[in-house]
Amino acid sequence: MTEEQSVLVIDDEKINLKIISDMLNDEVVVMLAKSGEQGIRKAMEYKPDLILLDVVMPEMDGFETMSLLRHDVRTSAIPVIFITALNDSSHEEKALLMGASDYIQKPLHTNIVQARVRLHLQLVKQRKMLEKLANIDPLTSLANRRKYQNVIEQEWQNAIANQASLSLLVIDIDNFKQYNDCYGHATGDKVLQQVATVLAKQVLDKGLVARYGGEEFVILLPSHSQEESIEVARRCMQGVGSLNLAYTHQNCSGKVTVSVGGATKSPSPHCRSEDFFNAADGMLGLAKKSGKNKILWHSPSNLHAVVE
Repeated sequence: MTEEQSVLVIDDEKINLKIISDMLNDEVVVMLAKSGEQGIRKAMEYKPDLILLDVVMPEMDGFETMSLLRHDVRTSAIPVIFITALNDSSHEEKALLMGASDYIQKPLHTNIVQARVRLHLQLVKQRKMLEKLANIDPLTSLANRRKYQNVIEQEWQNAIANQASLSLLVIDIDNFKQYNDCYGHATGDKVLQQVATVLAKQVLDKGLVARYGGEEFVILLPSHSQEESIEVARRCMQGVGSLNLAYTHQNCSGKVTVSVGGATKSPSPHCRSEDFFNAADGMLGLAKKSGKNKILWHSPSNLHAVVE
């Protein structure tokens, strides 16, 4: 396997843990858990690509463990292969109805276990690749609007749980239509790519940068104060300005810049992420109407304007 993947084995018998570990150690990273409870904790913490789960275990058996894994958003998508000495077809049916990916009966044969694990890990790899493609904007290679929607909901709930702040920047390229009219859509696409690169460099792994649509982008900054987020907006504006993308069209000349609308909030359960976006987007609209190439920031008490 070209990419390192991980398998969590949950079994109460130490000898079974060793046997399965020896079968798989040369191909994947193997993690071991000696009970359903411990297995659930490790699954939540390490997010393995695949789980091998014994059916017969004391205190919490495989079916109960599987049920808890499936009902937690952190582990619900992890495929599970049941391994058991039970040869009753009703148990196999129950496992498959619960959502198990496969069912292997003991005694275990190395080549069979390895082949089935390879198969399901390959399926995991393909699924992740498709998910990634579905969440990427093909022109700029940034996250797309769908990815943003998923992430904002996750970060919104995290911020509520941790009583943390969240900042959002909505960014629009100024004068993009004029630039397109002047140089054509192919050159306009290159501008979108250049701006996307600038925005991504200002954030790196500290937040999410996404193309929201057309020439509009969003930057989501978890655990950022208003001051920190405005500084990110400033760097974005300066970075785009330094590209020096000048145009002359119908006796009108100018330079491609960006306008930014922003908002910072500590979410509460009665607030909606859609209203948060609308607040930042409203500031963007005001920034565009009041001359472009500036930052306007929303807060409950007043508006903070930063003019560049």
